[in-house]
Amino acid sequence: MKEKVVLAYSGGLDTTVIIPWLKENYDYEVICVCGNCGQADELDGLEERALSSGASKLYIEDITDEFCDDFIMPCVKAHAVYENKYLLGTSMARPAIAKRLVEVARKEGATAICHGATGKGNDQIRFELGIKALAPDLKIIAAWRDPKWNMNSREEEIEYCRAHGIHLPFSADSSYSRDRNLWHISHEGLELEDPANEPNYDHLLVLSTTPEKAPDEPEYVTMTFEKGTPVSLNGKKMKVSEIIAELNVLGGKHGIGIIDIVENRVVGMKSRGVYETPGGTILYEAHQQLEELILDRDTYALKADLGNKFAQVVYEGKWFTPLREALQAFIESTQKYVTGEVKFKLYKGNIIKAGTTSPYSLYNESIASFTTGDMYDHHDAEGFINLFGLSTKVRALKLMEAGELK
Repeated sequence: MKEKVVLAYSGGLDTTVIIPWLKENYDYEVICVCGNCGQADELDGLEERALSSGASKLYIEDITDEFCDDFIMPCVKAHAVYENKYLLGTSMARPAIAKRLVEVARKEGATAICHGATGKGNDQIRFELGIKALAPDLKIIAAWRDPKWNMNSREEEIEYCRAHGIHLPFSADSSYSRDRNLWHISHEGLELEDPANEPNYDHLLVLSTTPEKAPDEPEYVTMTFEKGTPVSLNGKKMKVSEIIAELNVLGGKHGIGIIDIVENRVVGMKSRGVYETPGGTILYEAHQQLEELILDRDTYALKADLGNKFAQVVYEGKWFTPLREALQAFIESTQKYVTGEVKFKLYKGNIIKAGTTSPYSLYNESIASFTTGDMYDHHDAEGFINLFGLSTKVRALKLMEAGELK
């Protein structure tokens, strides 16, 4: 019997070409696995395409809820944002897919896992670190880095298919390089390759409209959270995946969550891309609005620092590591009282606060108001300021003695 290889299969040109390439160069039985993370109609026709290209079978694994509950929500709770803009849409999905690749490989008795990520990108790192962490005994084949791989263009890949009798719905025309799941869609290539060019949003956007074309009337939205997790939207109980899907519709309608970023890839180069994350942007903002009321100052500050670290860890593909587990344990401990309701309105790319309530709010009106109350005496501030500013005053006195402060 031939050895089996599990191929991370998206149905795109690269992974379709890899099927006959693996059979020709390694004589493997090729088993394709597509992790369904909510990429919608991209799954249409996948099985026929995989089998006609030479795969023995295709698994389409619905991991949408696992993706949302176990990978997205830890990042939301951490408020993990890479380089102040990127909400980690691809970064969170890759470890979820890697986990399922390993599970299918074990089920099928495969000896190797193959992926079609290029040697310039982040995904090769995310896939391979995940596989190494979960199945260190399995061989990893990175087609684009393999010495037997000799195709360097879309045209060459299409010609390879033709030579092997594979007729595919792909043309040599240039198009954006996209990655889509329930959380986001990313766009790279074409005019985006030059940072001097403005994105052609009319041609580019899939989930959203631009703020200029959004409705002229705002739309109010209400969300409730329990221990940091969203549980209802506009009064209707939903699971996380359903909430994100509905927020995508609302956010896309109002031009929310479109970013144009030049980011620093793990491999060292800068890359430019446009990301659409309408629902995710709303969910991040709503969660943070609730935390503002509930977390004490010191916890809030440290959590912000660790949230940035969490984003870096996820971006670099280090999901299955003790560090990610430790960071997540801290973050989870901060969510014990993050329960309440957030109301906001969406208007032309903006998420505008419209009221937040929580039974665990630390906001105390009698303290925060300008009226003197029992819990706060304005005169108490004098001694506090004297002590708080003591080092500043001592330094200024020394500078005066030295003639450097006049």
